Amino acid sequence: MVFLGIVLGAVLGYASIRFKVEGNPLVEKVEATLPQTQCGQCGYAGCRPYAEAVAAGKAEPNQCVPGGDNVAKSLADLLGVEFKPVGGGEGSGPKPRQVAFIDESTCVGCTACIKACPVDCIIGASKLMHTVIANQCTGCELCVPACPVDCIAMLPVKENIANWKWHYPVIEIKKAA
Repeated sequence: MVFLGIVLGAVLGYASIRFKVEGNPLVEKVEATLPQTQCGQCGYAGCRPYAEAVAAGKAEPNQCVPGGDNVAKSLADLLGVEFKPVGGGEGSGPKPRQVAFIDESTCVGCTACIKACPVDCIIGASKLMHTVIANQCTGCELCVPACPVDCIAMLPVKENIANWKWHYPVIEIKKAA
């Protein structure tokens, strides 16, 4: 059995080297720029399909709502295209930042929202009330349609000194050789 395991391991190792498929490096860079919330607000099933569409020129680089304008600027710079704010074009500003709020008095503890949340910011146990960790919520809204009792609402986050942050663009620093 040990010999068979060694032989099959060697065959698989050789096959992984011999038949390696190289990916598109632009897709990898675009995907690394995205926030990886897998929320689907861009119209794609997750960050990887969106990255593939952006790299192929089939999607605009300003459709990532959780990433906001910082990600849109980084993608525009990476692709060498003109920056457009998140949310579209002329006159349409970015969607305001929102977080999920669970009305704990009507929550039945079904855990559907926990399963739908891509960033695990909803906590609770089965048949007990749930709550949202607001500073981790990306506002993806995936929990809202998952809730069978409609106890989840998306509330806008008002900027104040506690949650306001500088929005720095992503800058790559290359070391001199």
